Amino acid sequence: MARDERGVTAQSEDFSAWYNEVVFKAGLVDRGPAKGTMVIRPYGYRLWERLQSELDRRIKDTGHENAYFPLLIPQSYLSREAEHVEGFSPELAVVTHAGGKELEEPLVVRPTSETIIGEMMAKWIDSHRDLPLLLNQWANVVRWEMRPRMFLRTTEFLWQEGHTAHASEADARGETMLALDIYHEVARELAAMPVIAGEKTPGERFAGAVATFTIEGMMRDGRALQAGTSHYMGTNFATAFDIRYTSDAGRDELCHTTSWGMSTRMIGGIVMTHGDDKGLVFPPRLAPHQVVIVPIVRGDDTTVLTATDELAQRLRAAGVRTHVDARTQVTPGFKYNEWEMRGVPIRLELGPRDLQAGTVMLVRRLGRDGKEAVPIDTLPQAMPAILDEFQAFLLARATEFRDEHTRTVESWDEFAEAVSTGWAVALHCGIPACEEDIKSVTAATPRCIPLEGPAATGACVRCGAASAYGKRVIFGRAY
Repeated sequence: MARDERGVTAQSEDFSAWYNEVVFKAGLVDRGPAKGTMVIRPYGYRLWERLQSELDRRIKDTGHENAYFPLLIPQSYLSREAEHVEGFSPELAVVTHAGGKELEEPLVVRPTSETIIGEMMAKWIDSHRDLPLLLNQWANVVRWEMRPRMFLRTTEFLWQEGHTAHASEADARGETMLALDIYHEVARELAAMPVIAGEKTPGERFAGAVATFTIEGMMRDGRALQAGTSHYMGTNFATAFDIRYTSDAGRDELCHTTSWGMSTRMIGGIVMTHGDDKGLVFPPRLAPHQVVIVPIVRGDDTTVLTATDELAQRLRAAGVRTHVDARTQVTPGFKYNEWEMRGVPIRLELGPRDLQAGTVMLVRRLGRDGKEAVPIDTLPQAMPAILDEFQAFLLARATEFRDEHTRTVESWDEFAEAVSTGWAVALHCGIPACEEDIKSVTAATPRCIPLEGPAATGACVRCGAASAYGKRVIFGRAY
């Protein structure tokens, strides 16, 4: 199996091996001691903090407030909503002993928080004046994974989960789409992931939801990644947890609730959307370091180091996240390779000759070959535009890849060929048994019914029955 000098498998040889190697070698993550858990290392956690802060700001700007709810949930809470507990049952971690004795009632380590938050909503809501109740939580959750993969599927992961209660279906559905729009914006504008927004088919809905909406991204192996979901729960959880309000007409009414979430899975999505055979490629708006400066020092001369520090300070003053790699125990070439693998968008090389010429060598992680000499004096003012250009390049590159690997198909043979390398856009009957048949034969599942897809009707691509959704459905193999 081909590996480069960094010891990383080529994507084309084995994409899964490439991913597993690069997230460890780049210092994003390490394995935790318990099966399926991960330790997010500082470099990976800085990426998460960037995403978290930007997402948190957008959530708060729409009127939501952060709260925190318990990690341990009485098992009886999950049992109140039958479809919900059935959907999560295989993934639950349950505490049966504590304090040296068996518990009277087992406690579930939260897989998600609809039940515990529903219990509290029932206590806090009395009148229509208490609505809408707009809550968000940043937390960890546990879902027992049989086949873990770092960031994508781990036993414990980090996320935000929004939970809201509303007086009407219209308000709740509006909230569901608002959350989806936030996720769509974050994915495209920050992560440079050209995701498709759509509704899940009934067979792919969140357990207990009336409708589930998703953003789906295509990774560089053609597989789909569900990058964020938003659910309209109807009155299902309100009925189970007695979440009621008195309307302005004095009637006792059930609330309509929503939930929505985005997780550390997005880190895996960023890696797989932009990475290449050299390693990671980070979009500048989320990169832990937007710029790394490598000073090239000759002997004991400190002139270059002084100039490097001054340049770094000016870049930081311009709002650019800048790191100086002044290590003396490794060569400049080693540093170049390492920062390429770690995905830094821009590398600056500064040596005595550059300093004498009043320039610095600029190297983009992708998009242009070779080095570019740029004036030191004007670089801090120019750098934000250079980073924006690189951000736009990554989005355009990922969009082109997605479009090249997405095919509208009419026949089963075309469908099977399309999902072997990417996505198939096809008519489907909506029958769960047909979905399962497609999955068993091709490993492809319906990713979403795209919100912006054109109207279309006809025969199901697999069984020939009448299509169900008035649109074509995106199918693909998924993580």
